[in-house]
Amino acid sequence: MNKNPAAAENNLPRSKRVQREISAWMWTILVFLLINGTVGQARVIPSGSMENTLLVGDHLIMSRIGYDAGLPFTNWHVPLWRNPKRQQMIVFRPPIAQESPDWVKRVIGLPGDTVDIHNGAVWINGQRLVENYTEGTSRRYELQTPYKVPSDCYFVMGDNRENSYDSRFVGCVPRKNIIGTPVMIYMSLKASPDAWEPGQFRARAAAYAKALFHPSLVRWTRLFHIF
Repeated sequence: MNKNPAAAENNLPRSKRVQREISAWMWTILVFLLINGTVGQARVIPSGSMENTLLVGDHLIMSRIGYDAGLPFTNWHVPLWRNPKRQQMIVFRPPIAQESPDWVKRVIGLPGDTVDIHNGAVWINGQRLVENYTEGTSRRYELQTPYKVPSDCYFVMGDNRENSYDSRFVGCVPRKNIIGTPVMIYMSLKASPDAWEPGQFRARAAAYAKALFHPSLVRWTRLFHIF
């Protein structure tokens, strides 16, 4: 009796070894897809609405743990038990144009809060919110203030206050739309914003190729920054 597993494996017919190899890879891919759908996902920042916290071309790892679970490559998902805190960044499906890519903004108002914006600052329940991450002046734009955040909803804003399409324009974000929170920048490239828009596969591939030959296009100091 052969007690050596490696020898036993080598004695198998070639077709059987190929079958086992394919099966192993299929299980590996399945586990990856399950993890990618329920634990974490990758995102790329296509706009400057979160500057200078997040830059165009930042590649993020997003954690879904406790926030949302879904099946990869489908629209099926289930909100989980965790709720975001004030001033935390979140990734969510926009309350309008559900087919558009996910947005990244910062939570400003929690359910039941009263949000006001005046004197270039944000006020929550009558208290000025201390924010050391913003660019530009906070303005109301289309928001009618004071604004009472509905239950099970979150008021969000971009850090780049004069260049962000957020709750001031489209209203609050329902809890069921929130899918996770950014945890780390794993890559950051200087490239045209068009390269990071949905469907721009050629432009995106060109941006990666340029970075291979021109390492200065990589923002090295931003790599592996943890939030």
